[in-house]
Amino acid sequence: MELINQHTKEIMEGCKERARAAGLSFTDESLEYIVTNRDLIELSPKVMIPTLYDYWVHDVEVLRGKGEYELYPHNPYETVINTRPPISFYNDNNPDWLNVMIFYHVLGHIDFFQNNLYFRHTWEYDFTGQALSDKRVIAKLRAEKGRWVDYILEFARSIDNLVAYHDELSPLFKSPDTVTSSRLDYYFDVFLQVEKKLPVAEYLKEVARYNEAVLQDKEEGERVFFAEVTTKYPEMEAHFAKSRNVKRVERRDLLRFLIENSEFLARDENRWMRSVLEVVRKTSIFFQPQIRTKIMNEGWASYWHEKLFLVDDRIKGHEVDFARVHAGVTSMPRVGMNPYALGMRLMYQLKDMGDKGRTGYDFHRLSDANQRKEFDAKTEQGDEFLFKVRSNYCDYLFIKEFVDQDFTNRYDLFVTGKRLDPQRMVWQYYVKSRDAREYRDMVLASLYHPPHIEIAPERGEDGSLYLVHHFEGKQLVSEYIANTMVGIEYLWGAPVQLETSEAVIEQTRGTAGKEGGEEADITWQRVVYTMNEKTLSRQVL
Repeated sequence: MELINQHTKEIMEGCKERARAAGLSFTDESLEYIVTNRDLIELSPKVMIPTLYDYWVHDVEVLRGKGEYELYPHNPYETVINTRPPISFYNDNNPDWLNVMIFYHVLGHIDFFQNNLYFRHTWEYDFTGQALSDKRVIAKLRAEKGRWVDYILEFARSIDNLVAYHDELSPLFKSPDTVTSSRLDYYFDVFLQVEKKLPVAEYLKEVARYNEAVLQDKEEGERVFFAEVTTKYPEMEAHFAKSRNVKRVERRDLLRFLIENSEFLARDENRWMRSVLEVVRKTSIFFQPQIRTKIMNEGWASYWHEKLFLVDDRIKGHEVDFARVHAGVTSMPRVGMNPYALGMRLMYQLKDMGDKGRTGYDFHRLSDANQRKEFDAKTEQGDEFLFKVRSNYCDYLFIKEFVDQDFTNRYDLFVTGKRLDPQRMVWQYYVKSRDAREYRDMVLASLYHPPHIEIAPERGEDGSLYLVHHFEGKQLVSEYIANTMVGIEYLWGAPVQLETSEAVIEQTRGTAGKEGGEEADITWQRVVYTMNEKTLSRQVL
């Protein structure tokens, strides 16, 4: 692994100038390395962070990668990581014209990292330096404690998807100009959501009403807003007054709760385990936004590498080569999903919406398909709208808001189904639906969504830890429950209980349908798993 030569660095600096002229924003400094396929195979398990702590799973992934490469040799074009300065890696056999295209793609990623608000907690420090410090801590502990360090790493990594990422992020956006009153916080966070269980649409209307009131009168807007609230919900003030006498319990993710409350970890001989848990937790929180913005991030980078390279004079003579490489990256599969392709097409859709004024009420109130197709207010605000979306959205909001029937019709998108052909004994794929809602639900179901596990210390008996899984339509993977709870029990130092929901298939109804299977009636029941002295038991509530 070595830095790119001066000739290639000059190409990169030229790409930076053109990217900034187009509106992208990023820091001046960046590091680019030339790597071999062997380097990429060894770095990939560490998420391309060379200084990440060592762990046995990384070695297994390296061996798997080498075996895969022997069977199917392939050359990744680039990888970029969100560090200070940003570091990117390039294959050692890329020609200059391909590097131009790749540099634009990388600059799109860097712009996204440094401007999307979901990465806000990563802007103030260099993670590679933090990772190196953590690696040295782990190495020192290994020299002292031996294999026990790897046991603690194993236990911590089994629950590192439960970190409270949004709780870490939210305080960073509070400033003297944006700090809200305790009454306003209670109204939106507790009263509407917990007590009234207001539908999302109604909740958003209340948010919009508050914003409008403050916009009209910054000093008196909140008072005017609550005057209307009191008329609609006369009991709100009494509820708020009562809530001020109740000590608010700060929400903590499971790793943080164990670090702060485990009596086992508080013992002098076990304090070192807290350091390991902190390393795992910090690393997980750092990578959370990349997991939650995969479609947007890749779509944004693909949009800009196409937009900027097509007008770059260095494409001359390589138009066919570019078309082949670009199509391989951004082609839309008929079965499955390509985040590069979906994200890029959504960016073009947003650009078109902004240019034609299709982001406002006048357009959304139209129900006639022909009128929607022909609507053009000629606002030419596509770039402004694109950059606004880039800064404020994650994948969930991006897909939820912008994948509509206009978008699916424009790109001929559909949901595929699969059925068994009993005569040929092969699977057949067919167009199951062209409804945008079903396509949107399919994409949303593929997004990262860790289970919502809440700690209920008041429900634990005799020092046990009671965890509640808030069921959201998907049950936990049963084969992982035992091993995960063994680790939690060890770190807690006492029995652990987990309340969750599981499916019960009551009966089978109907005959073989068009998908080649029978439909089953499913009900959900609450159960409690208890891990006590490494023995798992299950009880139906």
